[in-house]
Amino acid sequence: MRTYFKLKETPQQIALIQAIGSKNLQVSMEAQMALAAFLGPVFGKVLTTKGTVSAIYEDAPYDENGDASYPLDLYYGETDNHVAVWSQQTNGGLPSSQITGNKEMKFMTYTLDSAVSFNKKYARQSRLEIVSRAIARMLNEVLIKQELNGWQVVLKALAEASTTPKGGTALDHVIRANTAGSFLLNDLNDLLTRHVRLNESYSGNTPDDVYSNGPTDLYVSPEIKGQVRAFAYNPMNTKAGVTGTTGTPAGSTVGIALPEEMRMDIYRNAGMQSIFGANLVQLNEFGVGKKYNLLFDNYGAGVSALFAKLDGTTGNAAFNQASEEILVGVDNSRGAFVRPVARDSERNSTFTVLPDDQWNLARLDKAGFFGNMEEGRVCLDARAVSGIIV
Repeated sequence: MRTYFKLKETPQQIALIQAIGSKNLQVSMEAQMALAAFLGPVFGKVLTTKGTVSAIYEDAPYDENGDASYPLDLYYGETDNHVAVWSQQTNGGLPSSQITGNKEMKFMTYTLDSAVSFNKKYARQSRLEIVSRAIARMLNEVLIKQELNGWQVVLKALAEASTTPKGGTALDHVIRANTAGSFLLNDLNDLLTRHVRLNESYSGNTPDDVYSNGPTDLYVSPEIKGQVRAFAYNPMNTKAGVTGTTGTPAGSTVGIALPEEMRMDIYRNAGMQSIFGANLVQLNEFGVGKKYNLLFDNYGAGVSALFAKLDGTTGNAAFNQASEEILVGVDNSRGAFVRPVARDSERNSTFTVLPDDQWNLARLDKAGFFGNMEEGRVCLDARAVSGIIV
């Protein structure tokens, strides 16, 4: 994950950067403070829109001098009078499942920070590209931390989540693909079916439509996206035991292709962008041996993470990260994932940039910036997340 930042070569910005490189410490510090005041609100907006988790979490800003909280009694109507909330206690820490009654829940937040520095000679030379890259480095370091923290909560909730419908048995939020190593339309259809059962109303009846749409986004690896592109030319039949066709060995499966119109649409657009209303989002962090696959495996180990096919034809088996991968479906219509973030009322920004005064010595001839923000990542309702093991 990487984003870019570039200073424009206008006379005003060139003069400002040259002032940062001044050997007069007062002039240099004043210029650094002016640039820092500009960068804070810009970075706050960029971090809200960039990255993959920004599409999953809803911001819940609070005053930096106040407390981050959420009234759970307005969010839930559960008959057992308690809900499981997944959140982190520290930056990069293991998300934990906190059982709480229907009351005001205090969010745990942590600080994300980064610092960069550069030689003042580059500023005196008006080397805006060097100053821009240094500032972009600070932004990207915070963005990477945000991504990891956000996905840790999603994957922890997915691995541990289990919902018991009224009059039924406990259902894991993860199911297995019908064919190991292959993602087919039937697998997504099974996930939608499981999702409906997980999302019945607290009275055990059919919920309002807004809470029963199924996953709005399906996060997959490049390999799975490649299998989706292959829908254009591969047979898609999922019914076994169709035999007797000329040239087909007895007991084998006869493949039936997708409708021609759909296959041509996939071909023209280099793959499907959505299936059954679920947007397909390709992430390099997913896939066998990749970062988020390993996280799901770590969180699922020893938690009752024995997942089966929807139809129960295959007995429960633990997730094997060496040969299997997880596909994550998120229902963004629920607003179940929340990002409490502190807002600096003085600067009207969620990200604060300040001159790094450790370089405030003439003999060092350096300038730098320090940036930080306070946020948290919380899953209020795990029924908004489900997955497929392929």
